[in-house]
Order: sequence, then structure tokens, then C-alpha cells
Amino acid sequence: MKRGLSATLRAVVAAVKLVAAEEIMPRYMKVAHQRKSDGSLCTEADLAAQEALTRKLQTILNVPVIGEEMAAEQHRALWASSGEQGVWCIDPIDGTSNFVRGLSYFAVSAALVRDGRSVLGVVYDPVGDEAFAAEDGRGAFLNGEKLVSRNVAKELGTALAAVDMKRLSDKLVGRVSAAPPFSSQRNFGASALDWCYTAAGRYDVYLHGGQMLWDYAAGSLILHEAGGQMCCLDGDDFRDCDVWRRSVIASADPALFEEWKNWVRAQE
Repeated sequence: MKRGLSATLRAVVAAVKLVAAEEIMPRYMKVAHQRKSDGSLCTEADLAAQEALTRKLQTILNVPVIGEEMAAEQHRALWASSGEQGVWCIDPIDGTSNFVRGLSYFAVSAALVRDGRSVLGVVYDPVGDEAFAAEDGRGAFLNGEKLVSRNVAKELGTALAAVDMKRLSDKLVGRVSAAPPFSSQRNFGASALDWCYTAAGRYDVYLHGGQMLWDYAAGSLILHEAGGQMCCLDGDDFRDCDVWRRSVIASADPALFEEWKNWVRAQE
């Protein structure tokens, strides 16, 4: 495995950090918001950051950009027409609800996806000033240094789980709530950071009922390059699951992943 960030990955990290400094943080807790048709929040900061990040990424590699704040028809058309050079996939603010309310758990996410596979990804937390980054075959990094996972729990009973219950089945939600197999649970509302925290061993296991492309494109690569494993509720190959609503079962530890996956699927 090659060591260090490539020139391209360094450029993407720099672009993401600059957009966060210029377009996002000056508006932190200072912007009005509106609800989109799906009920999620959108702010001036989301729109300004998406526009600025699109410009900067296309100077690095001039391919189409799929941004969260586009219409669903645009998402699907750009995905269907993406060529061999790939497509950028960005979420200007993952965790907009937190951003609006002053909760510091939000991030900027950018990934380069080719042939349906993420080959480069960056997730930047501008409050904590943590830049998680990965490139296919080169490993995962945190602020330019190799990402080293903390010692995760050795068994599920002592694990800290990140669980988002919104799109899980009623049966699974009931089991997770009434008889959880893990020690403690967190859900802070920013999927891109959830992936990175799992990669870093801050969470031992991760479960999500269904994510959009920009929720997992960068973070799943970071976890993979950190040595973690993942699958969907109904498929062992995470990369072959539904692009637009991809469920997640994951852990940085292979043995813990198997135990977690088997428990989750037994509840369905």
C-alpha cells in the first residue's frame, strides 16, 4: 500500500476545508432555514457551500457533480450519464439540523465515484477541525496522518453502537430499544461523521436503515480503507446494494462485525 495522501486527495481536502471556512462557519447558527419536499432542512449555507465546492472540485477534475441540494431527477440523470472519469458526490452540510441548532456534529462530505465505486473520499468536521480522507488502495487518514482505530470492544455486549432507527423495521427497532445486545447507543444525526467515527473506533458498531448516495459515498470508503467491514441489511456486498437507499451494518473490527451482522439479521 502506498503511504500518504496523493496530490489529488490533498487538493480535495484543501478545497473542502476552504469552503467550510468561507461559506459554512461564518453562517453557523446565523441563517434561516426552510424545509425541502422530503421534510429535511436546507439553508443558505448549504446552497452556497454546494456551489463553491462544485466549482473547486471541477478545477481538480472536471466531471459532473451530484450535490444533495439538487432535485432527485438531477441526481438520477447525472448518475446514469456519468462516464469513465466518474462523478463527484457531495453533501455540503451533512447534519443541517444540527448546524441550524448549534449542535456541533456536522460535516462536509465529498467523494469521487467511478463505475459505482468510491475511489476517493473526504469528510471534514469544521468545528473539531478533523479531516478524514481516503483513496482506494492508499489507506485512510485523519488530518494527514494514518488513521489508527482505537481498541474497539472485543464483544458485542460491551460495544458502543451508533444506531439511526428512522428507517429500520418496527421489529428491529423494538429489539434494539427493549433488548439491545450492546452496552450503549448514540445517534447524533450526521451519517458521514458516523462512518468516520466508526472507522476511528469511536463507535464499535454502526446501524442505519437507509442512506442516500452522499451519506455513504465518502464515509464508507474511509471505513473500508481503515480496515473496517460493512454490508446491508439484505445484502453482503455493500457496494451492490440500492444506490439511493442503502442500509448499513458496519464495524471497524471484523470479528465484531460478524457478531453484529448476525444479531441484526436474526431480528428481521
